[in-house]
Amino acid sequence: MDNADQYSTKSDFAYAVIRNRILAHEYVPGATINQATLAKEIGISTTPLREALRRLKQEGLVELDAHRDAYVTKLSVEEARDLLELRLALDPLAAALAAERRTREDIAEIRRSSEVNALSNQPTVVDLVAHRRFHRAIYVASHNDVLIATLDGLWDKADRYRLVGLREGRDQPERDKKNEEHQQLVLAVIAGNPDEAAAVMRAHISDSLGARAAWFMERNSTSV
Repeated sequence: MDNADQYSTKSDFAYAVIRNRILAHEYVPGATINQATLAKEIGISTTPLREALRRLKQEGLVELDAHRDAYVTKLSVEEARDLLELRLALDPLAAALAAERRTREDIAEIRRSSEVNALSNQPTVVDLVAHRRFHRAIYVASHNDVLIATLDGLWDKADRYRLVGLREGRDQPERDKKNEEHQQLVLAVIAGNPDEAAAVMRAHISDSLGARAAWFMERNSTSV
């Protein structure tokens, strides 16, 4: 478990603990989070824990009722589809702008984060963070603050759907293809080719884990 000393506030610590557990499906969709039990477990009072839960509610990861009970939000076919539609529109835009506006510092961060591999069939939270770091390096290079904030919010919601997209597994050729797309994206952005960057990103999202999750859930008509 993370150490509370790594965080500036106890609320930040609680937020990280709960969010990581939700993304790892340790807290499954629909599960109740017992605030008193969790506060005791991680060594904080319920006040910073509630602050953390309110942040997670704003991100759509938990629900709070009138009695302050907390529940992990369920996943739905509709949200999976909505997230995919938005990312198909906005991620290519971010990639195109990144190719036009990237700075030396942006290029350095894109290179540093591009060693990430496509997610395995059982990714850890560390894997998810590394995956996000690479894509966020592209977003940041767009130098459009509204777009960056919007994509950050979409990513928060989409992480759980990525795990759904891995339920049937991905073979090595599929993972190799995603890794190749990562490198193509890096080259297009660094070369300053917005059309190529947008095209690669669009293909990347079209066959992403989020797209697989939307297809899987619609096929099975499930909300989980």
